[in-house]
Amino acid sequence: MTLEICANSYQSAKNAQDAGAHRVELCSELSIGGITPSYGLIKKVINELDIKTFVLLRPRSGNFNYNTSEFEIIKKDIEICKELGCHGIVSGVLKEDNTIDTERTLELIELSKPMAFTFHRAFDLVPDTEKALEQLIDLGVERVLTSGQQPRAIQGLNALKVLQDQAQNRITILVGSGVSSANAKTFKTAGFEEIHASASQVIPNNNDNSSYFGNTPQTVSSVKEIKALLKAIDD
Repeated sequence: MTLEICANSYQSAKNAQDAGAHRVELCSELSIGGITPSYGLIKKVINELDIKTFVLLRPRSGNFNYNTSEFEIIKKDIEICKELGCHGIVSGVLKEDNTIDTERTLELIELSKPMAFTFHRAFDLVPDTEKALEQLIDLGVERVLTSGQQPRAIQGLNALKVLQDQAQNRITILVGSGVSSANAKTFKTAGFEEIHASASQVIPNNNDNSSYFGNTPQTVSSVKEIKALLKAIDD
């Protein structure tokens, strides 16, 4: 079973590598669902670490229906990731009604080649998962990150199993959201081949001046939790 760590910093990516994870999805700002990481962060991870690195390309928080300028930014970021030697892209576009924007998603997929392409958790907003999954398969998407349209993947387990049955090895169902060492074995037993987890721990902060910039705690992927995840799926 493959373990992908959602890494929100260089330290998180390094911890994932040191703990033995198989892959990272590099992003920033996990508290808002993740957005595109900086050029400097991507370059440092690619240049200094050996772990397979997929990069989340989401230019802002909120919905996944992008205007022309936002869409052009995603395409430019794909070109940058390709130049830097990234292994995969995590992105995707929806229409205003939350159905898959197949035309623009296909444009991103084609631009990403030969990098792998994962359709991100925008999938959890689509009104018809059966139709959407077939669309992604037809587009050539390699994997889709989903929680089964529930806040936590464990709550969406039945829906995830339906997607897995439908996929028939034509696309990988990457299970994510709330995946931990406590429940990872459940997904392996259910037949899933890949899981996605942040394995986060809060970084202690004694600086009271942070109130100027909000109270969101800083987190980092935990070596201890990643090792526990790996143990859970290897046992």
